[in-house]
Amino acid sequence: MPSQQHEVLVDLFRSRPQLAPQLMREVLDVPLPPYTDVEVGSADLTEVQPTEYRADLVLSLSNEASQFSIIVEVQLSRDDRKRFAWPAYVANLRARRRCPVCLLVVCPDSAVAEWAAKPVSLGCKNLFAPRVLDSHAVPKIVDSADAAKNPDLSILSALAHGHDPDAKLAAQIAAVAQGASMRLDEDRAQLYFDLILNSLSEAAREVLLETMRPFKYEYQSDFVKGYVAQGRAEGRVEGRAEGRAEGRVAILTRQLTARFGSLSDEAKAYIASKSIEELDAVADRLLTAASLEEALDPKN
Repeated sequence: MPSQQHEVLVDLFRSRPQLAPQLMREVLDVPLPPYTDVEVGSADLTEVQPTEYRADLVLSLSNEASQFSIIVEVQLSRDDRKRFAWPAYVANLRARRRCPVCLLVVCPDSAVAEWAAKPVSLGCKNLFAPRVLDSHAVPKIVDSADAAKNPDLSILSALAHGHDPDAKLAAQIAAVAQGASMRLDEDRAQLYFDLILNSLSEAAREVLLETMRPFKYEYQSDFVKGYVAQGRAEGRVEGRAEGRAEGRVAILTRQLTARFGSLSDEAKAYIASKSIEELDAVADRLLTAASLEEALDPKN
C-alpha cells in the first residue's frame, strides 16, 4: 500500500499539473515543446495483456498542433521490478497517444535517485533512461513571496530539504512552505502543514517549533501531537490552541518578517486584531507591496 509520503507527493503534482513540466524545464534542463495546456490523464497504462501497468500520474502537454506526455512516478525506495515496468509505461502510452513521452521519477532519497537514473538495457544495445528529480535538485524556497506564488513547489521544497545539514535553513524553508500551504483549501492546508513538520530532522523541527511557540498552533497529525506533547512535558513547547485565526496570524507574521524585517509591537498587535478575511487580504497584498505599511493598509 502506498505510504502517506508517496500519496502527498503524487497529490502535489496532480493538484498543480504545471509543476512537473516546470521542474523538467527549469531544474533538469529537459527541452519541452511549446504548449498552452496541461491536463491530468488516465494513469492506467495497460494494453491488452495479462500484466497491469499503472503509473502514479500522467500529464498531457498540448497546443493546437502537437501533444507531449509526461509520466510522473514517485519512488521512495528501490524496486527492481520498476526497471522492467517503466519502459512499458512509456511504450504503451506512446502507442496509445501517438506522441512523444517522457518519464519523470521523483526520488526524495538520493541513493534511490542514483539507482533510478541508471539506464535500463532493453537488449540489442537499446537503452531506456528516465529523467530523475532528487532532493538536491529541488530549489530551496526561502522567500515568502516566492512561496505564495508557487505553494506546491514550496511544499515540495520543504519535503525535499527537511534534513538539510543547516537546521536553520531547513526550518526557514519549512516555515515559508507552511505559510504558503495556508493559501490552499483547508483540508490540504492542514495535511501539508503537519507533514512538512514531520519531514524535518529533529534539529530543524526544534528550531521551527521554537519559532512558533508564541503562536500556539494546534497540529493535526497524531505524530506531531505526540511530538509536541513530549516537548511540552520537557518544557520546550507551551500553551494550547487558540483557534484558526491565531494560526493565520502566526504564518502571516512570519511572511511579513521574512519580506520586510522585524515587526514592531504595534504592527504585531495590528495583525492580531484582524479577522481571517482581513488577514487573507494582507497576504494577497504582500505579493506586490513595496513596504510593510502598504501590505497592512490598502490606503497606504
